[in-house]
Amino acid sequence: MHSPTLAAWVGDPADFTAAYWRRRPGVFRPEGGVRSPFTLADVDAALATGFLPEPYVEMARAEDPLGRDTYLAPRTVNQAAYGGFADEHRIRALLNEGATLLLRRVDQWHGPTRDLLARLSAELGLAVEAFCFVTPPGTQGVPLHRDDADVLVLQLNGSKAWRVHEGPADGYWEHGRVEGDRPAEVLRTTLDAGGVLYIPRGFAHEAVGGDEGLSVHLSLTIREVHKGDLFRSLQKLSAQAMRVETRPLDDAAVLAAATAMLEHVRTVVDALEPEDLVAHARRRKLAELPAPRSPITLSAPTDDGVGIRPDGG
Repeated sequence: MHSPTLAAWVGDPADFTAAYWRRRPGVFRPEGGVRSPFTLADVDAALATGFLPEPYVEMARAEDPLGRDTYLAPRTVNQAAYGGFADEHRIRALLNEGATLLLRRVDQWHGPTRDLLARLSAELGLAVEAFCFVTPPGTQGVPLHRDDADVLVLQLNGSKAWRVHEGPADGYWEHGRVEGDRPAEVLRTTLDAGGVLYIPRGFAHEAVGGDEGLSVHLSLTIREVHKGDLFRSLQKLSAQAMRVETRPLDDAAVLAAATAMLEHVRTVVDALEPEDLVAHARRRKLAELPAPRSPITLSAPTDDGVGIRPDGG
């Protein structure tokens, strides 16, 4: 596997794939640490604009959920109020009270993070998304839970104590909070700035911020396809080149349309290999990611005088 982006986080990708991928969690401390495209200063800048909207921002406490009105506020534009914007002062007050700040899909609104994930997604052939967690000292923002993704955690600031528990026994499991008995613990570690933690898909985990200063980490969630993705791809592939009347006019025509549809689907499915279905579903997931950046500049005129062009063009 040629994956220089992944190698910067976990070392040799072949060794990582053989020893850890989808098998067990692991801690990696690359020499010199990992250089993150997203920093605590970027968090400050995003909050300072006042324009970061829900659902990109959320405040959370493991055992004491917070209502959206405690950290969001309206903005007035053209004499009309629009709700759901991050309120910097409320968020900072809640952080002081022990709540965790979650910034969702950083790759959708922070260019350098988008660029990093575009490279990693291309290397892995899987969709990758980014989330940032800012946790006050000694607190826990999210209770023990399972993610529907493989997760690479990069500690940006401070430290965080992690507990990782065993994964599900089979594919019949739900992501989200773990209810009932806690699964067996398989890894306990404290991640310092520059360190990386890998958590396989479905492995339960929880984390508590270190005792000194804010604990900030960036989570890269590597999305694998699930039953719904495979089914939607099966529908798409089965419908290709299907010639069936759109609105049959009588009972005989409806039966004829159903017959033609079944014959077409059977022919397609008989020729379809499982690998083709998986590849199609993964491509669809990749296509949902933000497009690579193509910044424009309005300050320099183009040949046609419009003054809008891709940066550097």
